Amino acid sequence: MTACEARTARTVDHGTSSRDGTADAGTYRFAPLPPERWTDEARAVFAFWGEPGAYANGSGSNMVMTLAHHPALAMAYYTFGKHLLVTSTLPVRARELIVLRVASRLRSTYEWHYHVGYALSIGMRLDEIAAIGAGPAASGWSERDAAVLRAADELCGAAQLSDACRALLARHFDARQIIDLVFTIGNYVMLSWAIAALDIALEDGIDPIGFDLRTASGASPVARCKPGEADDWTTNRG
Repeated sequence: MTACEARTARTVDHGTSSRDGTADAGTYRFAPLPPERWTDEARAVFAFWGEPGAYANGSGSNMVMTLAHHPALAMAYYTFGKHLLVTSTLPVRARELIVLRVASRLRSTYEWHYHVGYALSIGMRLDEIAAIGAGPAASGWSERDAAVLRAADELCGAAQLSDACRALLARHFDARQIIDLVFTIGNYVMLSWAIAALDIALEDGIDPIGFDLRTASGASPVARCKPGEADDWTTNRG
């Protein structure tokens, strides 16, 4: 397994981005938090995921540097998100199926890019990841995998689970796992919305992975660790 993996300001027609990194009245795009506004609370956001040197120097993550505009929300959200990403009772394969299915449905290139690498790191194959775009109807899924993908589709599409889907989930997961599954789906829908609404771009130097699993450079996607999984998880962000 390998180690883990410009913002263009966009405004409405009656506003511009503020020079100090705040959002003007007509703006919905945030510049990275500038150093003069790096309070202790903001620095705690930078350092939340254990990124080496982030407390002093800022994070290399555009998402972190955007959410640092609101440290109280960022710390609360990251505490919740860390459970779903790292310590959830849901098996890691199911977690990655959910995130990638939501990212595919909502065309979240940011989440797709990173979670392709996370999926590869737990042993998922590229052909399996490619099939996520077709959803639970694609051939080759186990009953458990298909149930997870179906739950993501039903909640994304109708904000409810059918009795048939509930029955399938109950065959494979206990109560805590089903609760984690539902919250994981909801979290990554919300996060995809936030990434789109705040216009958070992939970081400079990234070789983005398309939904067809082709990178901009033509290189094959590679496995990468989740935040904190290895000491050098930030050295290969893709």
